[in-house]
Amino acid sequence: MIHLPRVRQGPLRALGLRLVMACTLVLLAVTVIYTDRDGYRDINDDGLTLLDCFYYAVVSLSTTGYGDITPETQGARLVNVLFITPARVLFLIILVGTTLEVLTDQYRKGLRVTRWRRKLKDHVIICGYGTKGRAAVAALLETGYEKSRIVIVENREAGVRQAAASGLVVIEGDATRSAVLNEADVKNCKSVIIATDRDEASVLITLTVRQLTAGQVRIIAAVREQENAALLKQSGAHHVIVSSSTAGRLLGLTTTAPPLIDVVEDLLTPGQGMALAMRSAERAEVGRNPRELVTLVVALIRRGKVLPLGGEHAVTIETGDLLVYIRDDEAAHNGVAV
Repeated sequence: MIHLPRVRQGPLRALGLRLVMACTLVLLAVTVIYTDRDGYRDINDDGLTLLDCFYYAVVSLSTTGYGDITPETQGARLVNVLFITPARVLFLIILVGTTLEVLTDQYRKGLRVTRWRRKLKDHVIICGYGTKGRAAVAALLETGYEKSRIVIVENREAGVRQAAASGLVVIEGDATRSAVLNEADVKNCKSVIIATDRDEASVLITLTVRQLTAGQVRIIAAVREQENAALLKQSGAHHVIVSSSTAGRLLGLTTTAPPLIDVVEDLLTPGQGMALAMRSAERAEVGRNPRELVTLVVALIRRGKVLPLGGEHAVTIETGDLLVYIRDDEAAHNGVAV
């Protein structure tokens, strides 16, 4: 099931509201009729009970009108003209309006899904909307990625509600199933981020994505245990992040070299201090040593591989290289060129 960001109340809520309105109108009609019950004539001439008033109100508002109970006095007929007849019209409007509302809402939702699919291109699929999934979404948004190009695949009801409340498109279902991934248009996506809580699920999702995309879509997966990283790479993941190992190394740095953890936190915290960024090498930079640039380059990526900048052999920039550098993230967020 596809959950697009909500723009209005759901059909069930609208149906419930109209049901309350209809019941309120019936009760109001019963009160008016029961108050003036002496002005009505029953076919049995034994007077109107409260149940008779309910019966007359329902058949009158629903335009059935069996004629076994009729207004006899002038006052009762005036009440029918001024109240019962308008109430009958309003009752029909509520019933018909509810049906039209539900049908229109379903049609509108189908139209929105069709329009969304037509515009969907180069999107990122995130499998799992837990702690890691939410952090991945935040990182994408910080780099300028549009919300409309992020698709969440989640099978937990709480995760579906949270993602939809954040304005994200959610595919409700198990990401290990091919049909669910096809709903997210996995064959035409830019990359798939696997952020589940179970390593075995991550492996199965990776295998499924690779099978559906023939290895043409980049797969980034997170695992809890280091021993499962190799299995994920064999399954087709291009990048594997070991959460437990990374957390353990950070804990170790905190103990042995506290200033280093401050630097790492500064690099990973958006909007303040330093931040890692990447850009293509400019024509004027080709042939130069990265250390000679004004930009503080920390790594060079050539044909998908990271080249070390240290060591005995000097590295020069070539056409098509990507430069990983440190920028002033706080100045960038304040609109200052860096």
